[in-house]
Amino acid sequence: MRYFLSLSYFGEAYHGWQRQPNALTVQEVVENALSTLMRSTLSIVGAGRTDTGVHAREIYAHFDTTAPIPSDLVKRLNRFLPDDIAINDLYAVPEDAHARFSAVSRSYEYHIVRKKNPFYQNSAYLIQLPLNVDAMNEAAEMLKLYQDFECFSKSNTDVKTFNCKISSAFWKKEGDLLIFKISADRFLRNMVRAIVGTLLDVGLGKLAPEDVKAIIKSKNRSEAGVSVPAKGLYLTRVEYPKSILKDDG
Repeated sequence: MRYFLSLSYFGEAYHGWQRQPNALTVQEVVENALSTLMRSTLSIVGAGRTDTGVHAREIYAHFDTTAPIPSDLVKRLNRFLPDDIAINDLYAVPEDAHARFSAVSRSYEYHIVRKKNPFYQNSAYLIQLPLNVDAMNEAAEMLKLYQDFECFSKSNTDVKTFNCKISSAFWKKEGDLLIFKISADRFLRNMVRAIVGTLLDVGLGKLAPEDVKAIIKSKNRSEAGVSVPAKGLYLTRVEYPKSILKDDG
């Protein structure tokens, strides 16, 4: 049987999602906990590969097992796991369902705090300079006009295509935070952090909104803005067809 785990984590202590030989990752911690409780070596496959320090409010991972699943597995996992990782739910899914390849949409947020606040020290990026949010939203809207985002991709990334279909991208003020929200069918490594860095250059007046079009057409990472710190980035939603997660939504 194949199962999906829904989980959340605060990524500060981890070198991203994917297991690495000499660094602590979320995948390793969850696999070890699951294998211990199921008394069998199990591997999980995640919906994405978040980088070092990036957080996830919602991410899925799948695993296969022929053993019976305890009815209280979610509770037992949460007691076993560290406080910065939480299992939200467990779903039995079709055998061909894949946490990564079956996903039809992913959503991220980037959080910026506008004045020094100790409670956001490790969860948002502090920018106190004046920002033209209207210009940033004008530039963000242009992202939906393009599909090739090589200019925002991490250099030397082994991917077959740089094409992504962005369905929404905008900035919104929520309490003390300025939040960038973006959804697409897929994302490249470092893509959101590079987009945010570029849009901040627009907000700071270093670029005009129209300059973003030229940056995208250049396909050159050095033309785009710097990558903002990982601590402000959150994977917030992964969507699947209703045939996989009937209760999703």
